[in-house]
Amino acid sequence: MISKADQLQLNKKGIPTEIVAEQLKRFKSGFPFLKLEGAATAERGVLTPTNQEIEEYLKEWDNYCAGDSAILKFVPASGAASRMFKDLFAFLSADYEVPTTDFEKTFFENVEKFAFFGDLNEMCVKNDQHTIKELMDAGKYKSVIFNLLDFTGMNYGSLPKGLLKFHTYDLMARTSAEEHFVEGALYAATNGIVKLHFTVSPNHKALFEELVAERKAHYENLFNVKYEISFSEQKQSTDTIAVNADDTPFRENGTLVFRPGGHGALIENLNDIDADIIFIKNIDNVVPDRLKDETVTYKKVLAGILVKMQKKAFEYLQLIDSGKYTHEQIEEMIHFLQQDLQCRNNKIKQMEDCDLVLYLRKKFNRPMRVCGMVRNIGEPGGGPFLAYNPDGTVSLQILESSQIDMGNPEAKAMFENGTHFNPVDLVCAVKNYKGEKYDLPKYVDKNTGFISHKSKNGRELKAMELPGLWNGAMSDWNTIFVEVPLITFNPVKTVNDLLRDVHK
Repeated sequence: MISKADQLQLNKKGIPTEIVAEQLKRFKSGFPFLKLEGAATAERGVLTPTNQEIEEYLKEWDNYCAGDSAILKFVPASGAASRMFKDLFAFLSADYEVPTTDFEKTFFENVEKFAFFGDLNEMCVKNDQHTIKELMDAGKYKSVIFNLLDFTGMNYGSLPKGLLKFHTYDLMARTSAEEHFVEGALYAATNGIVKLHFTVSPNHKALFEELVAERKAHYENLFNVKYEISFSEQKQSTDTIAVNADDTPFRENGTLVFRPGGHGALIENLNDIDADIIFIKNIDNVVPDRLKDETVTYKKVLAGILVKMQKKAFEYLQLIDSGKYTHEQIEEMIHFLQQDLQCRNNKIKQMEDCDLVLYLRKKFNRPMRVCGMVRNIGEPGGGPFLAYNPDGTVSLQILESSQIDMGNPEAKAMFENGTHFNPVDLVCAVKNYKGEKYDLPKYVDKNTGFISHKSKNGRELKAMELPGLWNGAMSDWNTIFVEVPLITFNPVKTVNDLLRDVHK
């Protein structure tokens, strides 16, 4: 199936032939559903800290930041914002000229409230010699949208969310990327240094660098910090092959077609980061300064829990490696693993002492993450569950609905009984107690990807997404779930979301 020309293409992308062979087999076999023990709830698996505990975790994090450990904020920011403007693109191609749908009416009735209004007005004057109001009065609503979305205007239809102006302040407007500059200064600074890393597309890297060059000094002066801002691109070696309906390679003009492997591919980018603690948060989940206090508090709480739990795991690892532990201390370790880390093995009582110690060492000696979870209000997306792992253990996992067998009434009931969902609010520890980096791809569960049906130039194809970054890519991490307030979750899925009170 793989010709010499194909091999040259694979070599150029850095994809081994055996990886393509594995993917082709996977298209035929599919991905298995995960076996669930149940949804993680406040009664089992999701921590709900008391006010006193919150204060303790805040102190824990502040003390940690006073040390020399490297802290970094990691923001996936490569996706284009085109889906934000899906309804406005539809208006451009509609057979009517004036706002008709509720979405269209809401946009135009509130157009002056958007942070990008000033820029859009200038663009309309430049391209059409009329202000937005004049164009609207003349019934030329589509001209306004064209100036907003098209590359001859502001190009918002093709730019990434990180470069769009989200919030208005007295003297300026901020992009969502700039809001992450601010957040980084408020909870991820150590020794006056704020390290930020954005994953970006090759097409937009120069624009992000331009934004940093223009705005970095402003925020350094505002918060009395120094920023170290870096970028990376999703690696071509993580692209996945596309196939036809019969699972043979999909080709165009004889050439193999590959597609990006989804956000799970970013585990490679994360693996390249040299930091002790890494915050992960989506680019569009930001709020203006007046609402940041609670977000900052709970980010610190998650981080405080992480460093406290990591410290305990490190103490146990050092004790195991010393060989000087008692039976009581082994019992204490089992309790920590099962109760604090929610990782259980029904066969643990049957293990010989030597096997038991090796098992405990393996479970403690792996990356750790603390994930914020918000109460379920019907938002789409993944959620926290207790799931079975390939080694027979049960542990906390973030699962998507596609990983759950909805044809199984018991599994479907577990999914529907979920009380929380995943807002992508993580703090990660990626080094062992000796300060050595874990090799993160080794902790990916390759059985947790999924296959979707797409089309390209009118032809149907099947595409494969790698295990998601916070799903299967972190499957074999120690995981802790913590309930966080709903106010900390304010994504911008459509442009009109920017009109919500939390974004004003």
